[in-house]
Amino acid sequence: MPSEPGENDIRLRKVLPSELKTARWPHGFAMRTFETSDALALHTLLALVFDDGTDGPFEQWWPRISGDAEFDPALCFLVLDGGGRLAGAALCWSGGFVKDLAVHADFRGLGIAEALMWHVFATFAARGAPHVDLKTNLVGNAAAVRLYRRLGMVEVDWAG
Repeated sequence: MPSEPGENDIRLRKVLPSELKTARWPHGFAMRTFETSDALALHTLLALVFDDGTDGPFEQWWPRISGDAEFDPALCFLVLDGGGRLAGAALCWSGGFVKDLAVHADFRGLGIAEALMWHVFATFAARGAPHVDLKTNLVGNAAAVRLYRRLGMVEVDWAG
């Protein structure tokens, strides 16, 4: 579930099932699900992309994430380049919520975030979820808001 909203935060929703496109990974990139050995790389990516310190050091973050009742490694999707470098990730809660979507600055503009979101939608649709939600910020994350709206996500009440 999302944390309490901050200034300019909104909750967006993609109703499922709806028309879903197949995720198209950029040439030279592949997606796979999370393995425990990926935890440090995932934390490093999230800390770099979000750069707000809210997740804290790895030693605090990992027990909190892995111990959360909504954490399911099968719902954490990693995109790697041909050399095995983590280019992007979508960490989802089992209740149909995208907790974190992050793409490393070196790999932005290639379609990784869009492909991750189509994969997330398809995964939750296959599980019978009625919708997928996420929290974002209208001001601090305007480019992402444009992407989410282009993917058919609409604003809903904060309480869902």
